[in-house]
Amino acid sequence: MNQPLAEALTHLRMGNQTFLINFYQDNRDHFARWARRQHQQEPAVAHELLRAVLVDFYDQVIDGRLTKLPPDLRNYLYGMAQEQLQAQKTTAELPRVEASRRQQLLRAFGQLGADCQQVLMYFYFRGYNFEKVAGKMGFANATVARLQKANCLRKLVELRARAMEGEAPSSSPAA
Repeated sequence: MNQPLAEALTHLRMGNQTFLINFYQDNRDHFARWARRQHQQEPAVAHELLRAVLVDFYDQVIDGRLTKLPPDLRNYLYGMAQEQLQAQKTTAELPRVEASRRQQLLRAFGQLGADCQQVLMYFYFRGYNFEKVAGKMGFANATVARLQKANCLRKLVELRARAMEGEAPSSSPAA
């Protein structure tokens, strides 16, 4: 069996995709069952995923990232599919996670005093340098503005950390 695999790699490098077409035809139903069982994927979606994985595999062979066929090709390709599905899941969760993080930060920001809110707004959102912040806030000089900004930022981080500690027990599953 090793000899046909070595030949298949040579044929793939020359652009002959017969090996991949045959692999797809021979394994598409098995792959669809695996994708349904492991990842709740519909057959049509699973077939598209298998085609995408085979194209990625072909690209690896062509550009030299893969110099020999793995001992268990099916396992290797299923692993590639697993990675793609995990990446899709992670990417889908990012907007929700980011929105939650921003809400936490906004709540903590609201707990800061008015002067701290103003200093941070001037510096981070309006892009004022420390001299301009000092002038707007009535501080003696830019060094005082820098120290005030650092102090306010430290308070914001502490408020957010306390809020996260308070949320941690409620977000864990009940036993």
